[in-house]
Amino acid sequence: MMHMRLLLVFLFDLGSVVVAWVGAFLFRFNFDWPFYYESTIALGLIPLVITQIIASRWAGLYRGMWTFASIPDLRRVLKAVLASALVLLMLAALARSYLPIPRSIVILYPILLLLIMGGGRISWRMLKEHYLYRNEKGQGKPIIVIGAGTAGAMLVRELERSPEWNVVALVDDDRSKWGLELSGRRVEGGIDSLADVLARWQAQHVILAMPSAPPPVLQRATTNATQAGANVFTVPGLSELMSGRVSINSIRPVRIQDLLGRETVKIEDDHVATLLAGKRLLVTGAGGSIGSELCRQLARFNPAVVVLVESNEYALYRIEQWFKTYYPNTHTVPLAGDVKDRTRMENIFHNWNPHIIYHAAAYKHVPLMEVDNAWEAVRNNALGTLVVAQCAQASNAERFILISTDKAVNPTNVMGATKRVAEIVCESLYKQNPKTLFQVVRFGNVLGSTGSVIPKFQKQIERGGPVTVTHPDITRYFMSIPEAAQLVLQASAMGKGGEVFVLDMGEPVKIVDLARNMIRLSGFTEEEIPITFTGLRPGEKLYEELLADTEATLETPHEKLRIMQSRQPGHVTFQNIQEWISDSAYKNDQEVRTQLKAWVPEYQPTWQSTGHNVEPPCTELLTSMNQKEM
Repeated sequence: MMHMRLLLVFLFDLGSVVVAWVGAFLFRFNFDWPFYYESTIALGLIPLVITQIIASRWAGLYRGMWTFASIPDLRRVLKAVLASALVLLMLAALARSYLPIPRSIVILYPILLLLIMGGGRISWRMLKEHYLYRNEKGQGKPIIVIGAGTAGAMLVRELERSPEWNVVALVDDDRSKWGLELSGRRVEGGIDSLADVLARWQAQHVILAMPSAPPPVLQRATTNATQAGANVFTVPGLSELMSGRVSINSIRPVRIQDLLGRETVKIEDDHVATLLAGKRLLVTGAGGSIGSELCRQLARFNPAVVVLVESNEYALYRIEQWFKTYYPNTHTVPLAGDVKDRTRMENIFHNWNPHIIYHAAAYKHVPLMEVDNAWEAVRNNALGTLVVAQCAQASNAERFILISTDKAVNPTNVMGATKRVAEIVCESLYKQNPKTLFQVVRFGNVLGSTGSVIPKFQKQIERGGPVTVTHPDITRYFMSIPEAAQLVLQASAMGKGGEVFVLDMGEPVKIVDLARNMIRLSGFTEEEIPITFTGLRPGEKLYEELLADTEATLETPHEKLRIMQSRQPGHVTFQNIQEWISDSAYKNDQEVRTQLKAWVPEYQPTWQSTGHNVEPPCTELLTSMNQKEM
């Protein structure tokens, strides 16, 4: 079947040469047969046909499918026609005495040949599309496309073949496009006229085709659409559209991540590959939000082995299964273990002797760590870091990268203060023995992580509300998990030891605005899903900082990474800190806060327990039950 198709195309192109050559003479002589040029017509076909055969193969004419004929196919046709025109010009100039060719034929022949070859391919595509999609056009659900640029144009052409959708109009803020048509669909106004356009066409669906638009424009478009009762969809990024990977299945409902305007991160893959390729890597907290994404990113760089250390059995199983599915050839070692368990960590380091360690294991939930769990936060975040870092030094590891947090800057909670102590531990160990390069990477909240407000809001909306926000003015920085993981890899490849890297988190986002957008995107109004304010939780502050007041930053070659000079701890030695966090005796919340204040002078706790001997809730419950039984 394939050979037959190629033969037919080949014969069509040869026939085009004959028709264009003869037609050029007919046009030249007003459709009177030119008896004087009969020999020229006959003899001239021989070199032109030979040229057509050679030029068609050279131009790759038989690689394209006529059903999907497009600009690249016409470009190939043009190359073949130009080759024929060049040969004809040479014949007219060098063989005039043997083969007289009128000068007008040199112009008419390539024009006719281009029209016949190109027009034939386009006509065939139009015929096939009419035959294939004639029963589907205009039958799908009416939909409005927001954006009449490159992405919008490609999307409209894609949707023309869809039985599910029928593009009826477009809107765009560019006034020069108003009233114009794109593939037969009119641009009917700007984004602010979206409600009227939806009503005019009785449409209930909108697609955002503005992959490079700034967040305020996307939010305005989404707000206008949802307030008009429309469902909002979006398309992939412009790079994917331009590469031709877009398809109908790529269209999806708008997510809150789309409205935060985080740009795609570009990392220097060559530098990262130089650091990681063929190396033994170890990731603690490998099953967590950041740890698991780090593992997925590391797999791209052909490491010798990835050691997955995780205390949660199910989380460890999930990341192990991901590797088996997507990177079965990557050598992974799933190991259950607690970073506070020095014996287990020493055993792991002795057996696998990793070159690079990414320490992502930590307790991160601020309110939980603030009440009755403060000492556990110290042990997991600070002691766990000390144990793994000392094992890394003892095994002569090349690098140790600590995943820290913006809450370590001027901390107001136990979690942030313990992460700052973990940073001090790394800084102190590096000063003692700089053979292992220690680096710290700080960033804020990541979208979709286990501690993110987004999953919480989604569940509250699914239950019918209300959506709970702690304070109307509370703001947070956000970035996607893949973005954070990629910047961690970039920082690890860039560091020379002792740096604290700060990620560019963009602009802070008001949590109440985040909640409102999520409610609208779910198809509800604030009357249907109300927002209630519950007050700041223990240890929580209104806004997060990435730099402490006395800290200065230096630029790096990467625009989203900066190096920070951090302040030194108070009048204590590393030995004091090490002895305290290694103490096995339990310490109550107030004692932990007091001691953290000594290690981290900028720590200003915003919440204090009501007493030193407060009975835990479980004790109160047991007491109440015993009283009832009596």
